[in-house]
Amino acid sequence: MARLPRVHLAGVPEHVIQRGNNRQVCFVCDDDFAAYANWLKEYSQAYGVHIHAWVLMTNHVHLLCTASDSSGISVMMQSVGRQYVRYFNRTYQRSGTLWEGRFKSCLVQEERYVMMLYRYIELNPVRAGMVLSPADYKWSSYAMNGLGKHSDLCQAHACYLAMADTAVERQQAYRDLCSSGISDDMLVDIRSSIKSGMALGNERFKQEVATLTGRRQHLEQRGRPKGKKARD
Repeated sequence: MARLPRVHLAGVPEHVIQRGNNRQVCFVCDDDFAAYANWLKEYSQAYGVHIHAWVLMTNHVHLLCTASDSSGISVMMQSVGRQYVRYFNRTYQRSGTLWEGRFKSCLVQEERYVMMLYRYIELNPVRAGMVLSPADYKWSSYAMNGLGKHSDLCQAHACYLAMADTAVERQQAYRDLCSSGISDDMLVDIRSSIKSGMALGNERFKQEVATLTGRRQHLEQRGRPKGKKARD
């Protein structure tokens, strides 16, 4: 089956994930994480992409970002990916592919879902059993969104800014939000959307995306249509 094209819309947040080929390790040490983060900062700024939340795991990357034009995220990910593969292969004296083909992405509705993605991304190390608190994991944006650390890589989304009037109050509100976790139903929705590349949001949002892009935002039902009988 041919792969469906990605859907990008300027000004609409996206959840992006890039995995290592066969889930192999992509980050071996802190130098590797730092190299990727530096290129991500460089190319996100070069191509007009705002990174709201991010986490670098040992074998994959999650981003929540918004681009100023429809090509920004693709060219950013291609540029970061190429630079990092060259670095990784040179450092570890290897050759060949590192990433699992093209990155995956889906559009995200701002109401309700953007802040859910913030938490989903930054709580990834906790769900993986690597740390007890997101504050204990170095390679994510939680230190910026939850603790107030400055970073040129992380730019707050309007939904995050709307949580409170001051930075200190927003950070406290965000820490409280993260402590509540994410429901199993929402985890299923997030993972299904990124796997299929279809929009994460309510029915109205999905219909808007379908109308603007000309691409359906629901999985087709498998099996024989109702009313049809199998041939002998």
